Amino acid sequence: MLPLNDLDRIWKRENGMTRRFWLGYCSALAAIPVLGSRVEGRVVTQPKFESDPFTLGVTSGDPSSTGFVLWTRLAPKPLEPFGGMGPELVEVSWVLAEDEACTKVVRQGKTLATPQLGHSVHVEIDALLPDRTLYFKFRAGDAESPVGRTRTMPADDAMPERLKFAFASCQHFETGYYTAYEDMLRQSPDLVFHLGDYIYEGKGAEGKIRKHIGDEIKSLEDYRIRHAQYRSDPALKAMHAACPWVVTWDDHEVDNNYAGDISEEKNVSPLELLKRRANAYQAYYEMMPLRKSSLPTGPDMQLYRTVKFGRLAEFAVLDTRQYRSNQPNDDKASPLNEAARDEKASMLGDKQRGWLMSKLLRSQSVWNVLAQQVMMGVNTVSRDETEKFSMDQWPGYLAERNAILEFMKTRRVPNPVVLTGDIHSNWVNDLRPEERDFEKPVVATEFVGTSISSGGDGTGQPPYLGLLLSRNPGVKYFNAQRGYVLCNVTPEKWQADYRIVEKVTSPGAAVDTKASFVVEEGKPGAVKG
Repeated sequence: MLPLNDLDRIWKRENGMTRRFWLGYCSALAAIPVLGSRVEGRVVTQPKFESDPFTLGVTSGDPSSTGFVLWTRLAPKPLEPFGGMGPELVEVSWVLAEDEACTKVVRQGKTLATPQLGHSVHVEIDALLPDRTLYFKFRAGDAESPVGRTRTMPADDAMPERLKFAFASCQHFETGYYTAYEDMLRQSPDLVFHLGDYIYEGKGAEGKIRKHIGDEIKSLEDYRIRHAQYRSDPALKAMHAACPWVVTWDDHEVDNNYAGDISEEKNVSPLELLKRRANAYQAYYEMMPLRKSSLPTGPDMQLYRTVKFGRLAEFAVLDTRQYRSNQPNDDKASPLNEAARDEKASMLGDKQRGWLMSKLLRSQSVWNVLAQQVMMGVNTVSRDETEKFSMDQWPGYLAERNAILEFMKTRRVPNPVVLTGDIHSNWVNDLRPEERDFEKPVVATEFVGTSISSGGDGTGQPPYLGLLLSRNPGVKYFNAQRGYVLCNVTPEKWQADYRIVEKVTSPGAAVDTKASFVVEEGKPGAVKG
């Protein structure tokens, strides 16, 4: 078997996916151990800490009608290598209770925080009663974590009266404060969906609101420290403890605009990116409330999955980075040309696309939701007479995009809604399989949420707004400030409130609902509320 470094040299010398490279690459990946399959070493049952090991807080995630994941990570020095922890396995106890004081115990147990997984803890609990609010905490030695609040989803066959959830994305630590999460906490949602760009990978920059630690991140410890720096924010930490989170990634959790094993940098080989991806994916798993089914194997990690809220709403959580083919037209804004219409191009990959269509066919929910990353609306981004479109978004993968929407139309999937992040601006889009034939019937509604902080303050009425709306008749709303989207869903209607932060470059700014849009059950397309 050829070592990984030798494979890098072969790639650069032969400049292509040769048979020799491919065979060596497969052998090298097969030698990467499966994380979490076995733990060995001394177990410390009564650890002593010089400082609080629960600096990163607690959270829960991936809820079902019978359970969820409880998460924490032991890190007394979170911004140092290994979080300030030694090489030992550490016993951590946990308790799940009906009350915030955690005296009315529903379930309790012990688990091991292992050095292989950065001393993170993922407790997967099942066989609980549906539709219950519960509280939890952890203990290691004499140290006790903050208390988290979580809940089970309604029974799969129940029809809840209402779901209240928030979705967010793009929280560049350096460019703004997390005021949006302070407001989100006051709204008390049942769930939070984070649609990607939880961290940014770039090196620390001068003159920003806050500064990243270190250079551009590439190693496992780099990614761990960057995640820990983001999670140190009090507003983010408090929101994580308040309700279950459902997470998926976009590009900056690894590297900007990567596509599968292809870097945006021409001198980076697929193997180099896969090595970096393995580090990034492991750190992501360690820091997120994910089930064991998402435990990474080298550069691969199962992230697409389903979350149900009774029969009211079913969410297909997608991964539009790991399996995608390369962006067409060198990832430059381009017309909808032959490359953008290539039927072989894929954002999801065959397996994920087949899974999605199967889920949509079997769904018995009123609302069928895609929780994903990049804009599905085919909107021109040009500010001149040409029509050009982002190739990193769904316009670069038109055949697959149109096929998914056509599938929703011909199979009569009830009430499709698409949730999107990535673009650092708010949009409401009518979606059609014919992309820009605005005379055809609307099939689905897309709610695009702006960034939490990425891009700085932004502007609500940019000078190009009139041109943008006139050239994109499918766009019902646009705003380029920061914030998040709060959704209230009933069997009769879906209301999306665009919560806008006036300023992220100074703390404590006002947050208001700048626009609300409603989709009525059985009537595709959003109207202003």
